[in-house]
Amino acid sequence: MLTDFDFDKKDTTLSGTKRSELGNGLAALQRKLVNSDSSMLIIVDGWESSGKGYILKELTRELDPRYFEVSVFDDAMDDNADHPFLWRFARDLPGKGRIAFFDRSFYSELMNDLKVKDERLEHHLGYISFLERMLVADNTIVLKLFLHHSEKTMEKRIEKLKEDPYRKFLITKDDEKQLKKYTKYLNHFDKIMEATNFEESPWHVISTEDLKAASREAISIVSSTLKTHLEQAEKEPGVPIRPGLKEKPLDHINLKAAITEEEYEAQLEKLQEEAGELVYEMWLKKIPCILVFEGTDAAGKGGAISRLTRLIDPRSYDVATTAAPTENESRYNYLWRFYQTFPIKGKMTIYDRSWYGRVLVERVEGFTPEHRWAAAYEEINEMEHNLVDDGLLILKFLIVIDKEEQKRRFKDRENDPEKNHKLTDEDWRNHEKFEQYEEAMNEMVARTDTKDAPWIIVEGNQKEYARIKVLKEFISRARAFIASHEGKQQKK
Repeated sequence: MLTDFDFDKKDTTLSGTKRSELGNGLAALQRKLVNSDSSMLIIVDGWESSGKGYILKELTRELDPRYFEVSVFDDAMDDNADHPFLWRFARDLPGKGRIAFFDRSFYSELMNDLKVKDERLEHHLGYISFLERMLVADNTIVLKLFLHHSEKTMEKRIEKLKEDPYRKFLITKDDEKQLKKYTKYLNHFDKIMEATNFEESPWHVISTEDLKAASREAISIVSSTLKTHLEQAEKEPGVPIRPGLKEKPLDHINLKAAITEEEYEAQLEKLQEEAGELVYEMWLKKIPCILVFEGTDAAGKGGAISRLTRLIDPRSYDVATTAAPTENESRYNYLWRFYQTFPIKGKMTIYDRSWYGRVLVERVEGFTPEHRWAAAYEEINEMEHNLVDDGLLILKFLIVIDKEEQKRRFKDRENDPEKNHKLTDEDWRNHEKFEQYEEAMNEMVARTDTKDAPWIIVEGNQKEYARIKVLKEFISRARAFIASHEGKQQKK
């Protein structure tokens, strides 16, 4: 891709075209994008001193600045190091109708590290592949430009910058390193690009030996890609094939499970103290943790969470209560808002409902087309796998009650002046769809119960039993994860 690139082979098709004319054509396409359900991510990567700033300026010169953003990503900063790999990039992904330009990207850190180990490279490239495929499936164009120049041209540009008292600060140690080891970096870049030249998001290599010609080519590539996408956007994607369920996981639980009041009182505080000690230990050892609570309406998620956190230092965790997405959140991929709240190392985030809303309420209520919620099972599995690979502990609790118990709890809320605010007409409508939600939960568990993040099904008809089970499962699994973490640290 790079190693066999021919700088002498030049396409003169655009040589007589004014860049402003090309820019105006791109601006016209931007106006169509603004009124569509699509978005566009343009990654501008390449060699140091290859003209990224110049190309970005040319690409955006004629665009309406209200509908695009440019994000600059330097080397990973200390305040980003405690977050999952894609966290800082996910925050700047484009919403519907918008274009996001990334000056450098999630590729840059890997490209600048000649000593990156194959295991780490494979892990992060898998992460990137997941993100790009998910974005494309969600109607986002992912366009990747690599700005390429010869060793001789690179040397000339660096010398010119050094001679300019107002621009010499632009020269960094990366410029010098890449020039000194040009061939090694060339082969390293080529390896990464070959591995990530995906059909749905291929690389476009642009020679920047002549920056004006390069800008024409870049604008042309962006315009043709956007034009093709907008012409095809009205075609309805096919629904992923999902084999039928061999069995329904919820059929095998015992909703009569219960404990006595004496057993509950005897165990509760001791387990809460142990949970608090474990969370403190995870904080000391910089282990991030995600707890997901899903379940039937009125199943007792809030009660289980409050009993779990009762004796945990409140500075060590956050509770993210997931409601329907806001108007702004709806402009983005459904996982975007969750990336904002993923925990840093040593912290715990508890989700009272989560990204599983895509395959539960959005599925049952018809808020999302089938081809998107059906694709979400694998997207969620990949996201959770990547988070676990980044060192996070993920525990997923599904609290289940039967239809009669739900009705009884709704009636209790209705008659209790302290709780009737929690009951809405929507709750009663959902009660009528109890079997549909149960079907969705069965498929959710069957398709997302993975080795990395297995489901813990909690029998919830008796609240006391459910609360104790949540505490015991948390303690058992957190303790095992800490031991595994220590084992891995000792091997390093």
